[in-house]
Parts: sequence; C-alpha cells; structure tokens
Amino acid sequence: MKKVNSNVACAGMDVHYKFSNVTFRDAGGKVVSRQRLDHPDRKQLQERLSRWPRGIPVVMEASFGWGWLSDMVEQAGQDVHLSNCYKVEQMRKARGWVKTNKKDADLVSLLVFEQSDWWKVWRAPPDVRNRREQMRFRGDMVGSQTRVKSRIHAIFHRHGIFHEFSDLFGSKGRKFLVELCLYNPANLPAEALLALRGQLKLLDHLRRQLADVARILHKQLLKTPLTTRLKTIPGFGLILAHVLAAEIGKIERFRNHKSLASYSLLAPRADDTGEDDPSHSPKGRHLGLRGNRTLKWAFIEAAHGAVRSGGKWRAIFDRATNGGKKNCNRGYIKVARELVKVVYVVWAKGIDYQEIPPIRPGRKSNKKKSRSETGQLLHPMVHALPA
Repeated sequence: MKKVNSNVACAGMDVHYKFSNVTFRDAGGKVVSRQRLDHPDRKQLQERLSRWPRGIPVVMEASFGWGWLSDMVEQAGQDVHLSNCYKVEQMRKARGWVKTNKKDADLVSLLVFEQSDWWKVWRAPPDVRNRREQMRFRGDMVGSQTRVKSRIHAIFHRHGIFHEFSDLFGSKGRKFLVELCLYNPANLPAEALLALRGQLKLLDHLRRQLADVARILHKQLLKTPLTTRLKTIPGFGLILAHVLAAEIGKIERFRNHKSLASYSLLAPRADDTGEDDPSHSPKGRHLGLRGNRTLKWAFIEAAHGAVRSGGKWRAIFDRATNGGKKNCNRGYIKVARELVKVVYVVWAKGIDYQEIPPIRPGRKSNKKKSRSETGQLLHPMVHALPA
C-alpha cells in the first residue's frame, strides 16, 4: 500500500456509516488523489491513516457518527476540523454541483482555502461527548416514560374510564390501575385490557431503569464549581446542571446570550418581508429548527420549575399568559429565554445567581428614575426667585 503524495496540503472527508471518501489537495488547491476508506476493519483503517502526511488539516462534515472517526484521524497525527452540514449544502447548491460522494469530498476539501472559518463548528472532545451520551440516555428514558403514560391515558379516553386522581400514576392512582388490571371493574374488552397490562409492565420497567440510572448518576456526577453555580439558578437541579455542562461544553464559543439562545432553539424568528405592521405580530414567527434540541428541552424543563418557584419568573409567565389562562407554552418559552440569559452570565462571569442583580460599576443603585405622565424625569419643584 503506497503512501499519500508528500505534497498534500489538506484533505476533505465525506463520512458515511461503513466508508468514507477522501479528497487530497495540494497548496494550490489542485486535486492530488482520492481514496475510499472502509470502516469495519479498524486495524486496516488505522494503517491507511498512518500513511497520510502528518499535520495536514482534515475537514469532515459534522454528520451523524463523526466522533470515533475524527478521534482516529487525530491519533494518526492530523489536524481535524468539522464543517456545518447545512452551510456546506447551501455552498454546493450555490455552485450548482450535483450531490455525489466524490463531489461532497471535493467540496469539503476546498473549505480550508476559505478566507474565514464561517464553515466551522465546534468539535467536542471525547469527555464531553461521553457526558452527553450519559445525559441523553436519561433524557430518552424520561421521554419514553411520558409516551407510555400518554398511551394509558388514551386507553382511558377511548373506553370512557374516568377517575378523580390528580396524578393517575401516584400511589393512589397506581392502586386503581392494579385493581383495574386484576379485576376489570370497568368491563374493558379483552384486547384493551391486554394493552393496558402491557403498558403498565413497560412503565414499571422504565421506572426501575430510571431509578438505576439516577443512582449511578448521583454517584458519578461530580459537584464541580460550574454545576454548583448553575444549581443556584431557579429550576436547575443536579441533573439539569450537568445537562447544560455537557451540551454547551465551552461558553466561550458563544459571542453572547443571543447566540446561545439561537443554538438552544429558543430565539423566535419571523419569515415576513417588507415593512413591519406594529398592529400585528410578525408573520411566520416560530422557533428555529437547526440547533441543540436537548438544550431546548433542558431550558423549558427548568422553566417549569422556575415558574413554580414564584417571584419574577412567575411574573414573566403571568404577563405572557394572562395569569396562566392562555398560551402557557409561549409563557414557558419566554421564561426559558430569560433563563438562557441568566445561565450565560453566571457561566461566563463565574458568579452565583442573585435574585437582585448587583449594581453596575458607576451606578449608585439599580432603581430606575420614574417618569411623569409627560415622559419627563421627575424633579422636585423649585420656586422661582422674585425679580
């Protein structure tokens, strides 16, 4: 097996599940050679990577499953970078190129020659990815539990089974469910009864699994200074604090809290064009679709806890929902957006959360001067001196 030409300056990889296509270019941007790497044979893959010139920048798309392969390329002595899949796709469409494995590798290999790093995304180190794996597993289990509960409620709704429990899955509600499965006092059809019993068995299994995961996490999760500070923010406990630490990774990669909110899918956007109509809300206003959905879930979950804690968080929720009477989801999104701002400040400045923010330098107090009905600042009246 021959070594790659020594005049190679960079490489681009189009990554798939079982193979990758690689394009090598020289310092002038000319294609030197192309390769296909097969992934299943790790020993052969490592041997082929060792034949590449060391220290060259290698760009791969941040598609699903990039982690282990980027680690192997880095261990082989290469400078690995990740590119934004969506931006690369728009670049390909702008050039009018067809989408093939060869063309994708050629396009990614050209990114090194761009004047700015507009195409780059942060490559999370292995320890951050491992923490994400752990926290996302727990989140998936919680989501599965919620779906099972919804299916049980659906069975009740379809067959007209009513109850007076505020929580059907609390201690008293569980007794009711067990009696319903054993004695069938509601005369459920055999098929519905079988489905209900199966859903309850699945719910019990998920609860045991969640309890095991919780015990492991509380033993393994370290109370770092960062998570200790994040826990001071209303709505955040040990688990959610570690979710933020794992998903954000480095707060320095965000310019401000607005960038973090956009990444967390909590920055409302509008698709309208032309002049604004102040009498109507923006048309097509919606949250973003490309970002970190786990962070969005974590902030909204924390928003529920912050609203329950009362204070200014409940006030924000009440203003957006008319006292909780309408648009409750929008209210929780507004609270979550404010929490993003607080998390950014607490993390970036390394301070604990304070209900009343500290006085800014150069100001005597945080109280704003009140204004009169004319819009002017209120000043004490001064009697005119006699002429």
